[in-house]
Amino acid sequence: MPELPEVETVARTLRPHVEGCAITGATLLRDSSLHPLSLRPEDLRGCVITGVSRRGKLLLLELDAAKAARADLRGATGLRLALHLRMTGRLMTYAAHTAPGPHTRCVFDLTDAQGQERRLFFDDVRAFGLMLAGTPQTMQLWSFWRELGPEPLELTDAAFSARLDSKNSAIKAVLLDQKVIAGVGNIYADESLFAAGIDPRRKAASLSAAQRSRLLRCLKDVLELSISQCGSSIRDYRDANGNVGAFQNSFAVYGRNGQACKACGRALEKIKVAGRATVYCPHCQK
Repeated sequence: MPELPEVETVARTLRPHVEGCAITGATLLRDSSLHPLSLRPEDLRGCVITGVSRRGKLLLLELDAAKAARADLRGATGLRLALHLRMTGRLMTYAAHTAPGPHTRCVFDLTDAQGQERRLFFDDVRAFGLMLAGTPQTMQLWSFWRELGPEPLELTDAAFSARLDSKNSAIKAVLLDQKVIAGVGNIYADESLFAAGIDPRRKAASLSAAQRSRLLRCLKDVLELSISQCGSSIRDYRDANGNVGAFQNSFAVYGRNGQACKACGRALEKIKVAGRATVYCPHCQK
């Protein structure tokens, strides 16, 4: 957590606060929050945030370096700041001169086109999150980025099926593998497998063509529904406006061990798959 829907929601809600803003200053408050390959945050002074997007579970701030304070960056193209929010990372803007909080890991001072100032905080209670600022060439040196699988919402049946071929691991483990598909975590793996009626322990390669097609359709449906509800808020997740998501109110199986299955009424069960807690319906999922 956050997974694809939560990061997509953060991107959409952060965009109007920072797009078009110039970075006038930056202060890193925790060195371990910065990837070793990264530019220092203060190196980004003078860059303009031209877009906010997402890749898998990564939040991306696209940067125009034409007026960068560092002269050697001014010719850089494709410069971006990638943030992996991990368990508790959060990005929100505040009034200019707002003091950092106890869990603030980095502060960016911003000025918009009208001259209005604000601050962007990267807060992270558990400090597992990570930032990496760099060019496309730098990003390719980061194995996590380089090996990311395709976006699930863009996959065709044929492409999805091909990624399951020869995979003898449990289908849930395959869905969680960011090298196979980017952005899916424990919540949306459990929910999509329930919706598709597939036992999470089934070997991926054993699924029929019809089951693979149904699983991809259900995965897309679950992700899109969660995005429409601004993601799932279980503990720390908030969007860039500080609001919680609502998809947790629609969970069919995740976190519902021992409760009645919404389809058949029998008790849901909790097992371990690929080392992850997994809730499923033994009657409905085969």
